[in-house]
Amino acid sequence: MVLCKHDRDGFWDLSESGRKPKGGIIIQKTKMDRDAVRTLANHEKRVEEARKFNLLSNVFMSVALNDIPACQYVLRILTGIEDLVVKEVRSQYRISKIHSHDAILDILAEDGTGKLYNLEIQRADTIDHARRTRFYGAMIDSEYLEKGKTYAELPDVYVIYISETDLWKAGYTTYPVEKHFGNTSIPYEDGQHILYVNAAVDDGSETAKLMQYFKTADPNDMTHGDLSKRVHYLKGEEGGYQEMCEISEKIYREGMEDGIAQGIEQGIAQGVAQGIAQGKLESQKETVKSLAEIGMAVEDIAKAMKVSAEQVQEWLSESESPAE
Repeated sequence: MVLCKHDRDGFWDLSESGRKPKGGIIIQKTKMDRDAVRTLANHEKRVEEARKFNLLSNVFMSVALNDIPACQYVLRILTGIEDLVVKEVRSQYRISKIHSHDAILDILAEDGTGKLYNLEIQRADTIDHARRTRFYGAMIDSEYLEKGKTYAELPDVYVIYISETDLWKAGYTTYPVEKHFGNTSIPYEDGQHILYVNAAVDDGSETAKLMQYFKTADPNDMTHGDLSKRVHYLKGEEGGYQEMCEISEKIYREGMEDGIAQGIEQGIAQGVAQGIAQGKLESQKETVKSLAEIGMAVEDIAKAMKVSAEQVQEWLSESESPAE
């Protein structure tokens, strides 16, 4: 069977003897065909799941804001910088360092003046949010301060942390982090700006209205300018459907790769731990043998090694056994 045509009903047979079945039913003739159909079905399922996401999903937000006009619309509201012009957007941007954790940034945007904007979605309440923002800011700094540059050339960085719940439980939609010297009102300007935003508190502000839209991502709600256009495109138009296909596949593959890598890392760690334990055991056995050779009684060896006399006797018996 030749799977060479696609519509919303699925794939159909266009080989010489084939024709489109009623209702888009797929004709299966070989194991290869069945495997292809199963793969396509899984693919379609992931895309449909992605279409149900709202903008509080880091997956869907990464897709929706990987678009300069939409990202610019959101950043202008969240930062209050009305003339902010986004020059570049990167989604799911990975910063890797050999001796530290990787950072995968949901959105990293740069404006025309070189300022950087990191948008992060967090739905879990169990992690240390303040240290997470500190880590992300540090990773961005290390990525953008090239060798030979001075600290004065570090770009300003805005870390905007969006949560579904009010993390700080003080009843505000936004929590800007302000830095100043103790006992004074003198600001401490280091170029890093942190803003916590939540979708739980509706104070009637433009930011709160935006967060309410984040909660629905309704493709028929066109009240949020370029962001609404982007969401409508992704959820309701053919080109957006294809983009959702690509991004759902990319995220799925990366998730699989990360899972495999994590499994390998855990396996290595377990192997190292087992090796250390085995080495310690062999060292204990050698010590027991040496103490016995100088005439120390089994009971005294057991006390010195903090094991039972039976264990000492067993190890000594092993050392006396002929090699196989």
